[in-house]
Amino acid sequence: MTLSSDIGQRDFIVGAIKGQFLQAIPDLNLVDITHDLSQTNLPLAAYICSNAFRFYPVGTFHLVLMNVFENEVNHVLIAHHQGQHIICADNGLITMMTGEKPAQIIRVPIQQKAGLLSITQEISLALAKIFKEGRVTAAGSVTQQMVEKYPLKPTVGENWIEGQILFIDNFENVVVNITQKDFEEHRKGRNFKIEVKRQEVIEKISENYASVPEHGKIAWFNSAGYLEIALRNGNMAGLFGLQGYNEQMQRSGVSNGNKWFYQTIRVFFE
Repeated sequence: MTLSSDIGQRDFIVGAIKGQFLQAIPDLNLVDITHDLSQTNLPLAAYICSNAFRFYPVGTFHLVLMNVFENEVNHVLIAHHQGQHIICADNGLITMMTGEKPAQIIRVPIQQKAGLLSITQEISLALAKIFKEGRVTAAGSVTQQMVEKYPLKPTVGENWIEGQILFIDNFENVVVNITQKDFEEHRKGRNFKIEVKRQEVIEKISENYASVPEHGKIAWFNSAGYLEIALRNGNMAGLFGLQGYNEQMQRSGVSNGNKWFYQTIRVFFE
């Protein structure tokens, strides 16, 4: 089982959750993905988790504890998707990760609502029951009712495509929600210019960071298949005023004092 959350690791909670699952299932192989998910950024959580999940063996269970208390917690969901099982609160994150409604959804009732550890205790016992009986339905009932939210798609025109900044990593490299498939479908073999901001463009897709000179701008499709722009040995986001998309900032006009932040990247085809 993998564990992802928005809890962070400065508190005892993550360690306590692991202890609960190891008590319920002593031989469980328990793996951390991240505990630094944003509590309110579903697209970012979906990007991180879904691209990690696909590298795990078929039949792996993935517990994602993010924004658990957005709605009243009287159940959690287990969704089967592409050979993986995702355990999550019913807050729309599952469909954000899968991009579609999963074929099998199990509703697992939660009786205790005192706090996160009481909820994870019940989940651990439900998972133990699944492992003992060899069927996911041992934990609850099949349902088709769930909160559905879906990833934001790029905006497209005849000669352009515009994507939202999805993720900025620790090196301030910028990931945009334009996949290689999106890019090639709209490019149709034409030349292109990736406009980072006014007067700053990239006109080539590179294979890796060694393809450009020191401090040169680079665009490439990362291992998840998304457009990534960066400066070799530099800080792309900070230098060019780029920031990840969020609804609150969009409503306020994407400015902070005298500094303007850009949350979209546009590609022009010619």
